[in-house]
Amino acid sequence: MQPTIYYCYDAYCGWCYGFSPVIKKLEAAYKDRLSFDVLSGGMILPEEPTHFGTMAKYIQTAYKQVEQTTGIEFGQDFLWHVFHPEETDWYPDSTKPAIALSILKEQHPEKAVAFASDLQYALNYEGRDLTDNEAYRHLLLQYDLAEEDFYTKLKSEEYREKAYYDMALVKQLQVNGYPTVLMQVSDAKFYLLSRGYTDYETLQARVEKVLEELAP
Repeated sequence: MQPTIYYCYDAYCGWCYGFSPVIKKLEAAYKDRLSFDVLSGGMILPEEPTHFGTMAKYIQTAYKQVEQTTGIEFGQDFLWHVFHPEETDWYPDSTKPAIALSILKEQHPEKAVAFASDLQYALNYEGRDLTDNEAYRHLLLQYDLAEEDFYTKLKSEEYREKAYYDMALVKQLQVNGYPTVLMQVSDAKFYLLSRGYTDYETLQARVEKVLEELAP
């Protein structure tokens, strides 16, 4: 089997947003030698809708650390919600972006890394509410997704189940933080390449080490 890189992420994970350029660069460098898949972790799955306000207070300081460490920039439209916790109408939930990713993966699996990155940009830079169906419309043309088909699937139980399957797989892989990158080299053998934000040079060196071990 061709080794597969599994990128375990969540659309609401700020560190994953900062890691997006790294995983995209890795895919560009290794796409001829490795398969890539993105698994949604399900970081925010409230039983009852929970207001963004509590999370916002944490992000008010945390986002700066992400910017300084990764070089990514959070957009003013996102930060408005972060610094106006009493006024924002956001109720974050990881389910819908995970369903959107499942729809994309079925049709264009090779675009999963780019799509996950664009979902994060939509949230963290453009300030789009990922629980709102309209937050995805601007990506449909770009990813060659038929509008009616996409929105039918976004509401369907079948694709919700696909999203939950990915979340269950992430649990099974014993991932307990995001971003996490694993490489599967056989049915039963996985290498942990990174847990938490990792820069490109470090990640690439770890990939090379595994590939050297696999070389006959």
